[in-house]
Amino acid sequence: MKILVCISSVPDTTSKINFTENNTRFDTNNIQYVINPYDEFGLTKAVMLKEKLQATVTVVTVGESSVEPVMRKSLAIGADNAIRINFTPEDSYSTAKEISNYVKNNPYDIIIAGKESSDYNGGAVPGIIAEILDIPFINACNGLNIDGDNAELSREIDGGTERLKIKTPFIIGGQKGLVEERELRIPNMRGIMTARTKPLEVIDPSEKISLTESVSFDKPRPKGECKIISKDNINDLVNELHNVAKVI
Repeated sequence: MKILVCISSVPDTTSKINFTENNTRFDTNNIQYVINPYDEFGLTKAVMLKEKLQATVTVVTVGESSVEPVMRKSLAIGADNAIRINFTPEDSYSTAKEISNYVKNNPYDIIIAGKESSDYNGGAVPGIIAEILDIPFINACNGLNIDGDNAELSREIDGGTERLKIKTPFIIGGQKGLVEERELRIPNMRGIMTARTKPLEVIDPSEKISLTESVSFDKPRPKGECKIISKDNINDLVNELHNVAKVI
């Protein structure tokens, strides 16, 4: 069985975000990049399936050389090889299109992506890949078990959990629950050393097509001052909620 895991390199949530060129470009200076958390759940699940089914795990990303440390970490966690498509994508479509074109020539039984990235939160890449490749797509997936060519999956829906059965190939948008946080793999020294010798292939982009562009970025407004009201002063509390916050 061949498993492909889509990896996105995103800023650590503790990073201070700024923009340059009149708020049209993201400032990458002093930014620490990590594996997108939803992708890390998917990667860990793929490594577990590898250990259980003797599968091979490939990670793929679309980006320039700056994303390679994150890819090396993916290899240290347990992926067998990595593919970097040498292109800086402008939107979800360009990312999905490049990955889809690669998969057309290199088929996989299962494609695992995070349901969204923690930077732009677009949540569109796995769905676009599914449409281009004409394969089933299960989003918000929090359970995956494989038995031969058959898979049992679960995902969150309004008011409960949906359980599905499906045959390979397919793609999922994974999230927490696919594995638990305590199951996430931390690269050990052996994994780090082994990752240095695992193949990381760089391939040229196929089309470089983008459908959208970012015009400008705005930061959230600074939080206002917090007004403390005594629990015994109900009248003032009601007045603030009604006339100021306008929530009642």
